[in-house]
Amino acid sequence: MGQKKKTGVSPKTIKWIWYAAFAPFALVALMLVLTVFGVFGRMPSFEELENPRSNLATEIYSEDGKVIGTFFVQNRSYVQYADLYPSDSTLHIRLAGHEVPPIVAALIATEDVRFRTHSGIDIPSLARVAVKTLLLQNTSQGGGSTITQQLAKNLFPRDTVRNRGAVVRKAKLVTSKFKEWITALKLEYNYTKEEIAAMYLNTVEFGSNAFGIKSAAHTFFNKEPDELNVQEAAVLVGVVNAPTRYSPILNPKNALVRRNLVLSRMEEAGALTRRQRDSLAALPIVTNYKPVSHNEGAATYFREMLRLVMNARPPKRSQFYNEWDYDQAVEEYNENPLYGWCHKNRKADGTPYNIYRDGLKIYTTINSVMQTYAEQAVQRQMEKEIQPKMDAQFRATKTLFVDADKEERDRIVRHAVRYSDRYREMKHAGAGEKEINAAFDKPCNMRVFTYKGERDTLMTPRDSILHHKRIMRAAMVSLDPATGFVKAYVGGPNFRYFKYDMAKQGKRQIGSTIKPFVYTFAIDHLGLTPCTMVPNLPTTIETANGTAWSPKEAGNVEYDGVLHPLKWGLARSRNNYSAWIMKQAKQPAAVADFIHNMGIRSYIDPVPALALGSSESNVYELVSAFSTFANQGVHTDPIFVTRIEDRQGNLIASFIPQSQDAVSERTAYTMLTMLQDVVNSGTAGRLRWQFGLTDMEIGGKTGTSNKNRDAWFMCVTPKLVTGAWVGGEDQSVHFIRGGEGSVMALPIVGEYMKKIYDDGRFGISRTDQFVRPAMMPRYDCEDEVDSEGRNNPENDNFFD
Repeated sequence: MGQKKKTGVSPKTIKWIWYAAFAPFALVALMLVLTVFGVFGRMPSFEELENPRSNLATEIYSEDGKVIGTFFVQNRSYVQYADLYPSDSTLHIRLAGHEVPPIVAALIATEDVRFRTHSGIDIPSLARVAVKTLLLQNTSQGGGSTITQQLAKNLFPRDTVRNRGAVVRKAKLVTSKFKEWITALKLEYNYTKEEIAAMYLNTVEFGSNAFGIKSAAHTFFNKEPDELNVQEAAVLVGVVNAPTRYSPILNPKNALVRRNLVLSRMEEAGALTRRQRDSLAALPIVTNYKPVSHNEGAATYFREMLRLVMNARPPKRSQFYNEWDYDQAVEEYNENPLYGWCHKNRKADGTPYNIYRDGLKIYTTINSVMQTYAEQAVQRQMEKEIQPKMDAQFRATKTLFVDADKEERDRIVRHAVRYSDRYREMKHAGAGEKEINAAFDKPCNMRVFTYKGERDTLMTPRDSILHHKRIMRAAMVSLDPATGFVKAYVGGPNFRYFKYDMAKQGKRQIGSTIKPFVYTFAIDHLGLTPCTMVPNLPTTIETANGTAWSPKEAGNVEYDGVLHPLKWGLARSRNNYSAWIMKQAKQPAAVADFIHNMGIRSYIDPVPALALGSSESNVYELVSAFSTFANQGVHTDPIFVTRIEDRQGNLIASFIPQSQDAVSERTAYTMLTMLQDVVNSGTAGRLRWQFGLTDMEIGGKTGTSNKNRDAWFMCVTPKLVTGAWVGGEDQSVHFIRGGEGSVMALPIVGEYMKKIYDDGRFGISRTDQFVRPAMMPRYDCEDEVDSEGRNNPENDNFFD
């Protein structure tokens, strides 16, 4: 037998070579085991993987299924994998033997071409990284992370603390990688490839405050994810790598190069042919940029009102001027489940709901088209009529704050300065009052609001305050009287510049809009009728403190002593007729209680002057109260949310309106006939001749507070009740003349109602009629009779 050839290497050396070769694998295995057992930090549990937490935006839906806004920390919305497919199946893409949506094809081809074949960790990619990136220092090869690993990093972010040494940071990076590997394996075990792809697209950031593919599609292209074409999908996948560098808005050239790189990779992966790639690469990037902002979009004031209501805390007495309003707020909070809903309700884990993070779906009663019409009506009237008139008055008089002395004017401006963002920022930075005042008198570049659009200009901050004080405000609410559903809600002209909501938050003197309720009291409690004759004479009432009160009329009115029916007094909004009713009532407190029962919850001072609208309320309450007439005497509380669902679409809350009887059907219908007289022959006649609202049943009431400070109009139709208010931010900013409700507020409602009736999509028609009770008397009476009461038309009442 021959001898074995000697190698010159001892068996012991060979053994250590083998140890050295396998040591890295053993070390990696040991690290993985230690990572699984949480030695390097807590690992996500299987339960957390089944229900991954992410900051999902809450979506607000209109009744017609449109997303009208979101609440978010990160503007992230959830979408199912099936929702990514275009409805046209010819737009689906074949990739690796599977039919996938364009966005998924672009994602897989660019980020993880072996996505379908690995189990969360791509070994060939790791080997490439080990050789080219670590050994050869070629960083262009990327990190070798799979889509699943990137998802793990998005769901359970790395420790990003920077104030550590280089060694510690690198050690943290290594342990984070091990955690991501383990988490990726768990994700692959728990979810299908389709679910992982959808989860990744839901969690990734696209820039421009868009998180998740749904938000990104809306932001950059104003589309749903299933509407994205191949080139748009390529743009969004390209953006993910570096949202700022490849933003089609901020860096369009970079975005185009990056998009074409994604298209090339799609070709390499077999998702596109070369011809398809070339034709798509030749196209420009066409965006429809709609960045999401709390200050922009549809129904901004409504969205903010909804946010405040759902996040409300129990009312505090210090927040209210009087005990009545505080008690009403407490009752509302306790009895209306939507108020404070986020704090009153708990999730399965016992924590309260968070509308910024929990991805709720809030379904509202707002109709997106009606909301658009309402916003357009406000904008048009303010831009074309009201603001030009105020600007002309200011130029002619050189006075903004009417009937205010210098001390009052200075107080208004000083107060506005102190509440400005500029003042707060300078104060926070440690600036003194002298320095701040000097800064407010120094011209600087700024952007100001006008009804013709924002304008860049050079002016002092103090002058900008005066400029915005001159901007007139308006509010409008429209609701269905039968259901109480709020259909449209406008709280002001522009939420970015004017945050204060005058539809529901602010309150002003309501003027003559209170008179229909005073007349309703006369019919319901005093047994009077629209044809009850009252002399056209001044009315004087002895008040509780022994003084005499006699109201004046708004214009030049002749007291001729002629007898006129009550409906004549309401149609012409005569103060002496309302005062006459209060004199018959004798108890102002009883009238105030009656009006509260009709739907006005704000405090009403129980004095005779309440008949002229000396109390304060808002459009929201007034529209609610006027709806009682159209709803056959039943008052239905307004409602603006019907249900709330969780992120998976499970119903977690539903809401129904609360109703209570206020007056009889006959009384309600009688008042409807009187409100129609206001339109047919009274102060609201413009509604018919200017806006063509003829040959239909429509009633209304104008209102104007002292010195034209507030202009109101309430409109009642069988299926829609709408109201508007116009005024200045400060009550000293008002029209000297021509500021009546019929001139300022009525055209807003008229413009809106014309659009509604011309549209035909809302089930609202000019043939709609108020419900007339059986055996209802018809009140046909003359506008006047002689002082002896001959031909008294009350004798002409008949049943039909």
